[in-house]
Amino acid sequence: MLLRRRAALGLLAAPATARAQSPWPTRPVTFLVPFAPGGASDIVARAIGNRMAMQVGQPVAVDNKPAANGQIAARQLARSAPDGYTALVGSIGVFALNAVLYRDPGYDPVRDFAPVTLAVTTPNVLVVHPERVPATDLPGVLAWMRANRGNVFHATSGTGSSPHLTMELFTQVTGTEATHVPSRGAATAMTDQLAGRTQLSFQGLGTILGPVRDGKLRAILVTSAERDPLLPDVPTARECGLTDFEVASWQAVMVPAAVPEDTLRRVHAAVTGALKDPEVAPRLEEVGYRVVGNTPAEFAAFQRAEIARWRRVAEAARISLD
Repeated sequence: MLLRRRAALGLLAAPATARAQSPWPTRPVTFLVPFAPGGASDIVARAIGNRMAMQVGQPVAVDNKPAANGQIAARQLARSAPDGYTALVGSIGVFALNAVLYRDPGYDPVRDFAPVTLAVTTPNVLVVHPERVPATDLPGVLAWMRANRGNVFHATSGTGSSPHLTMELFTQVTGTEATHVPSRGAATAMTDQLAGRTQLSFQGLGTILGPVRDGKLRAILVTSAERDPLLPDVPTARECGLTDFEVASWQAVMVPAAVPEDTLRRVHAAVTGALKDPEVAPRLEEVGYRVVGNTPAEFAAFQRAEIARWRRVAEAARISLD
């Protein structure tokens, strides 16, 4: 199976020279989404699915399976027929972090799936409550954290989430401490921080845009390689002196590992064509996503690097969900 997957990746990394022979799609396609409606995976899945349905001439249904940190939907994909009619639109958690945080999540995100594309990325943003943290830049935040050791609390959408591990990486590289306060989702984490129950956090760009613009939170840095056009006055981590702190939350698309190569090529073309549509891409970018739509080989390499990176962070912080 691994040889077959590598062969498929090699073919997909280069331009297709011959047209696939099998017809696809001839019936509706299903996008499994491992989280509730309205979340990042759901937004991306519906944006792709609506445009893709118009382009391929078949319905694209979104089936939300919100349970067990995405494991239920991932296991369902692993058991699905490898025919290109079922795909999973999921997050860094489903495709990388679960493999790090659980001894056996019930699926292997590399072995059991064939990569279609990295759909979008979004940076995390370090935000502080302006009345609880009297700092306007990173040196000020670090000084405050060291002066209040044992009384620093950070909110996240849940244990093992991208914001959680980003803060763990931050405290490792800066020599600081922060007590984790997990919530039931990004919205709840924001409620806690806006109420002052927690003082700081890393959150996805789209989550904090409104509160930052309204002055309810103060943005200290973004974890992208360059400043984000939605927050042009907020420096990057590198600008602040953190040289190895480029972090992104991301959403991607995968199908079962044994999907035939010609079908996989067609799925990739349909998904990336919808993702990069001139009406779809700008709408995603307006809410904080950077559209990627890369090749399966590129996404596979990125996924392996992410798993390795966050495994080091989780092991150093002794984070496990077993």
